[in-house]
Amino acid sequence: MAMQVRTKAEAVRAPAPHRWTRQQYDQMIEVGILDEDDRVELINGEIVATRPVSPQRAVGICLILEALRSASLEGFLIRPRGPLAFDPDSEPEPDIAVVEGHHMETFHHHPTSAILVIEVADASLLKERTQKARLYARHGIPEYWILNVVDDCLEVYRDPDPASKAYQTKLTLHRGDSITPPQGTKPIVVADMLT
Repeated sequence: MAMQVRTKAEAVRAPAPHRWTRQQYDQMIEVGILDEDDRVELINGEIVATRPVSPQRAVGICLILEALRSASLEGFLIRPRGPLAFDPDSEPEPDIAVVEGHHMETFHHHPTSAILVIEVADASLLKERTQKARLYARHGIPEYWILNVVDDCLEVYRDPDPASKAYQTKLTLHRGDSITPPQGTKPIVVADMLT
């Protein structure tokens, strides 16, 4: 019978990272430990740094806002950079979320869901396609768009499967294509959202 010998490095385990709850995260914001200058969001219990907004990303967000306003989303609120209070350990801040209701309905608490979430991706493209896509699929967001400024296209993810944390349908739309957002009555030309 061979005896297994562990090295000193194998015997020492790294401590598990601390997991934060949304309540703890919100308290840090309330008391000033975190403020709007701290570019972070809460994802699966981890406080994750977000990238500064590049000029291309800022313009992309503005163009999407204008395009969504023209799509006639009656009864829905278009929220730029507003948190979504998903569950006890996640509070992402997508570039844009389309939520049911009106501004005053979100005065005392963040929305818990959205019909459409949009991220504008440049250097963050891998994160948007993986970590954020899994998060939004897990929480049943019906449609997730990535305005991909790297490849000059719009990636559309639909049919979330919360169990597998994945979207079942992916479309890639280019400048000449158009798309109607969920609950919208008018299509948006993809070129109108690209810089």
